Amino acid sequence: MTDPESPVGEAARPAPHAAGLRERVTRFVADRVVPYETVLDAGGPAADAALDALRARARADGLWALPLPAELGGGGLSFAEYAALAEAEGASDHGPAALGSASLLDVTMLARHGGPRVREEYLAPLVAGTLRACYAMTEPDVPGSDPALTGTRAERCPDGSWLVSGRKWFTSGAGRADLVTVLVRTGGSPGDREGLSLLLVPTASAGFRVLRELPVLGAAGQYEIGLDRVRVPADHLLGSGGDALSIAGERLQLGRTLRCLRWIGQAGRAFDLMCGRAASRSGTGGPLAGHQLVQQHVFEALLALRGARLLAHEAVALIAAGRDARTEVGLAKVAAARMLQQVTDSAIQVHGAAGLGPDTPLPALFRTGRAARILDGPDELHVTSVARRVLRAYAPERGGPASAAPPDDPATEAPRGVG
Repeated sequence: MTDPESPVGEAARPAPHAAGLRERVTRFVADRVVPYETVLDAGGPAADAALDALRARARADGLWALPLPAELGGGGLSFAEYAALAEAEGASDHGPAALGSASLLDVTMLARHGGPRVREEYLAPLVAGTLRACYAMTEPDVPGSDPALTGTRAERCPDGSWLVSGRKWFTSGAGRADLVTVLVRTGGSPGDREGLSLLLVPTASAGFRVLRELPVLGAAGQYEIGLDRVRVPADHLLGSGGDALSIAGERLQLGRTLRCLRWIGQAGRAFDLMCGRAASRSGTGGPLAGHQLVQQHVFEALLALRGARLLAHEAVALIAAGRDARTEVGLAKVAAARMLQQVTDSAIQVHGAAGLGPDTPLPALFRTGRAARILDGPDELHVTSVARRVLRAYAPERGGPASAAPPDDPATEAPRGVG
């Protein structure tokens, strides 16, 4: 795993206390999480037990929920401070869940947009890890990149509560969730951008069902859910109603940036494995490290990794400053997703047949890299969104092709399977 002295480098040196935390997080992920990755990837009761044990260890080590509010029981790190740790934590796909930061998006969203009852009843348990939440946006047979086509509907009852009916899929963590935030249509018809709302649905409600698990290239954790006239309390509406795209845009911008940082951590792990293999493996022509084609793999991987890291931390700086980071997040997301797949592919190539088998984490890292180019919006969506935004700055003040471009709402860049 990479560290500040690694040739992979870093975008910015964190404050001393954050640097100390990063070293502890790095060790925790390497020594405690990584050995259980195969079990955690498989899902099921064994995975649940392993994750619960890891979470208990993280609490005991003082590493629990570092980016969550201190007044709710978290570590109280700012987003900028946490960004320095996110790569180390994300070096394993299971690091955020084991260390209690996986709820950051839900806690942030509910703290900003939940009503008094929602904040009082759910925030502290979410931070403590005694309550688990997930996020359901994408629907079967509907492009995940166009939330305006949402068909799941919520009908208002005379007492103010809601009856929700529909299906969602690629909902991360729904199998163990106690709450699910559901994008619903409270007005209009599929295709309308108006009339979309977010409802917080307790999964114990009558009519809520987990229909099936949807393994992603063999890995567990994604689910299809059904809602059959599920009654949701009136005060479980997030925001004021009809403002789902705005709230989702906030969540997606933060979530995509976090994913980028975690993918960089995983790519750094693949890079270290590749370099270690090149330095230690010899054939009739000598060490692999002496072969120019292997050296090219190392160079191209390092170039892609450092470039993605700089873009991700540029997005972090803008988000932390409260500025518009849509362009930077789009660039970072595409760069980090492509980079993870590229670096892991090179590492597999240098390992040869050993890189395809169960003795290294490379197959799992490659799977994550391939899925990354679809999760949180496919590459093509971010390419067109960023390009349109850039080109508008060059369009004539009146008229011109850019004037006909669709509104640039970040929530139109909705993910397939963000959780």
